Amino acid sequence: MGFYKTTYQWRIILLVIAIIIVAASVFYTNYLVKNIKSDEKLKLENFINAFKFQTSILENDNNNCDVDLSLPLNIMENINIPLILVTENGEVREGRNFGEEQDYDVGYLTQELNKIQKSGQPPMQIEYMGFKEFIYFKDSKLIILLKYFPLVMFLLVSSFILIGYWGFRSEKNAEQNRVWAGLAKETAHQLGTPISGMVAWLEHLRLMKSNDGETMEIVDELEKDVDRLMLVADRFSKIGSKPELKEEDLIPTVHNIFKYMERRAPKRVVFSYPQLIDPPKTAKINQPLFEWVLENLLRNALDASGNKGKISSKLTENEHNIYIDISDTGKGIPESRFNSIFKPGFTTKKRGWGLGLSLAKRIIESYHSGKIFVKESTMGKGTTFRIQLPKK
Repeated sequence: MGFYKTTYQWRIILLVIAIIIVAASVFYTNYLVKNIKSDEKLKLENFINAFKFQTSILENDNNNCDVDLSLPLNIMENINIPLILVTENGEVREGRNFGEEQDYDVGYLTQELNKIQKSGQPPMQIEYMGFKEFIYFKDSKLIILLKYFPLVMFLLVSSFILIGYWGFRSEKNAEQNRVWAGLAKETAHQLGTPISGMVAWLEHLRLMKSNDGETMEIVDELEKDVDRLMLVADRFSKIGSKPELKEEDLIPTVHNIFKYMERRAPKRVVFSYPQLIDPPKTAKINQPLFEWVLENLLRNALDASGNKGKISSKLTENEHNIYIDISDTGKGIPESRFNSIFKPGFTTKKRGWGLGLSLAKRIIESYHSGKIFVKESTMGKGTTFRIQLPKK
């Protein structure tokens, strides 16, 4: 559980760092935009001041026809702001920096002028020789690109992180699958030798104590547990291989597992489960692996119940699926852990590896094309797990 808590904390830290990076990018970009806008506006003011200065000479000296307008024109050449020159009567004269064709397209410039006026951007005024005109302007292409730069950068970085995370996660899951499959098969192999020895010793006891009824009763029970060990070894040997699915009636499967666990559970735990006379509910399953899932859920229910209470099962169906609900009256599961409990290594017990529910999820979803999840849980009242299996 500590591993997943640490992983969650790292996710939060990385998210905070990403937010700080984006916020710093936005702040710095806004700083650049503000400075560039001030610089462009200053250039426009310099043009207007230079134009006013040159035209004032012409107004004061009507005989002087050699007024040099090169300074304001040079300043204008260095201005990249889209401009619209409008007369005092509101008529559009011409535009600049919209494009070669658009600069003289009155209809287009009128539309742009309406947009500028709606934005609230005030115009600059020019007065010369008794005339008054206005220069409307909007942000340059550079400023517009800078405004969108943080968003573009965020999308690119996010895409790179997501692709990298997906690749890393896929490789990690594949590696985990290989390790788990190898571990399971090796466990099955290691169990084979002592199980074979136990079978031989039980047969030896049968021959030696065939007339001892009490001993034979114990031998019979031991044989059942040895058969169970052989079944466990068979289950482990199937991990990592594609299991064979057969059409089975789920009623006797659930009934037999509940009955087996009931005989080995404390007497204060009451079991309620389907009976063999109930109508059949069939689905394609691998019997040994599916029984393993049921056993894991029942063991968890016993642990949650504290060796007292009630454990029950109910089977329902609709047109497409069969549902198996396994409920207990135990301590319950917090809603925040509904997904975490199925992760490898997650456990609230002092002992155990936290692999039971993870294996159950893998068996149901990967091998049976179904789903397993916490249907509902109330702290102090109990939990219901649901297995969903497709009919086809």
